[in-house]
Amino acid sequence: MSHELEDLLKTFEKKGINRRHFFKLMAAAGLVTAVGIYKAKEFSSNAKGKIVIIGGGAAGISMAARLNDWLDEPDITLIDPSDRHFYQPGFTLIASGVYQPDEVWRKQEDCMPSGIKWIKDSVAAIDPNKNQVATKNNGKIAYDFLVLTPGLQTNWEKVEGITQATLGEGNAHSIYDFEGAQKTWKALQEFSKTGGKAIYTDTYTKHKCGGAPKKICLLTDDYTRKQETRDKADLHYYTASKELYDIPFFTPRLLKIYEERNIPINLNVRVKGVDTAAKQVHFEKIETVGEQKVYTPFIEDYDFLHFTPPMSAPDFVREAGLGWTEGKLAADAWVMVDKETLVHKTYPNIVSLGDVAGIPTSKTSAAVRKQVPIAAKNLISLMEGKEPEEKYDGYAACPIVTDYGHVLLCEFNYKKEPEISFPFNLIDTSKEQRAAWWLKVHILKPMYFYGMLNGFA
Repeated sequence: MSHELEDLLKTFEKKGINRRHFFKLMAAAGLVTAVGIYKAKEFSSNAKGKIVIIGGGAAGISMAARLNDWLDEPDITLIDPSDRHFYQPGFTLIASGVYQPDEVWRKQEDCMPSGIKWIKDSVAAIDPNKNQVATKNNGKIAYDFLVLTPGLQTNWEKVEGITQATLGEGNAHSIYDFEGAQKTWKALQEFSKTGGKAIYTDTYTKHKCGGAPKKICLLTDDYTRKQETRDKADLHYYTASKELYDIPFFTPRLLKIYEERNIPINLNVRVKGVDTAAKQVHFEKIETVGEQKVYTPFIEDYDFLHFTPPMSAPDFVREAGLGWTEGKLAADAWVMVDKETLVHKTYPNIVSLGDVAGIPTSKTSAAVRKQVPIAAKNLISLMEGKEPEEKYDGYAACPIVTDYGHVLLCEFNYKKEPEISFPFNLIDTSKEQRAAWWLKVHILKPMYFYGMLNGFA
């Protein structure tokens, strides 16, 4: 079933129905309005300028496609070293056996919009004062306008005892890695047989898909129930936050699910390190006593561990001075952009969006989908010598998978108010829904590859 839409697309193409027409048919049937798919040909511009895009992930490629459509004479260079383009929301579904690994990636060259110049290289440095990007192998590249979408940097080394290469050793796993997600699925199946103590953690930094640790925890619970071995599994969730979830409309039901499934929640706890040989997690409890913070270390044994590594903006962003210099977003150098226009606060010829952007919302592909048309329009306004007028309201979506068949579809904005997309505004999204599972598993991935990356939003 997970291939149905992709197969349908290919069948239509063989019959001479192109993808644009396909999406119109889907929209007419009410099947894609939930993800807001449409071909954005609202206007065109004869603005000129050399645009350099750093990063070929969801935000970078979607921006390239959109700008390619909207500019009459686009001059776009995209810098990215990748061979493969991953649909990262699918990693959780690999780790739970729903997807096969080869279902979540395409060749990067097949995802690139036609007509742009792709430099297959890594960025070494940015000089925003000279409007230059230094690459590792192709020298310096000048720009008039910069789109900063390199994604984020996963700092595995900040969990003592762990490296990306050693994921899986000591049964310590993380789905924030393609190979790691595959190892997690093998370990989850084995854990369902042997039982024991399972620990799930998030991290103290902002991180992509904040719901992922919750998802794999709840899917482990459901998987062991389906194997009739839940009585042998002792599951615990640890979060560095002061609450399990901070969107009030959805939090009560999520808390109730954890209570119903007998999964204790431990708040204000950071992972400091993992002793994979001894199978122990070294934690630090942070409490405020009066005006002082008290740090209390403690150790927990485990049989199965899923952890979330700390994340930050890439080093070259920090070194270029493009990150926030004060406030909560400064420590990890998230890019200092206006949260509404996505234009850099110091360098007005730079726009930034996606995971690297220093804005107070979740880092998800759903957020990127909303950011792209706003960032693209504002960039074109800057190219035309005008003020950016489009405003992003902080929309993001986090489909929290609660079991094999249901999803708590959390959609919200900067104000942490629910912002529910049609047709889900017709049902009670404060509770998990089977329709949201079908959206998550069967629709969003083909829409991502065939829609969003091609300039749909």
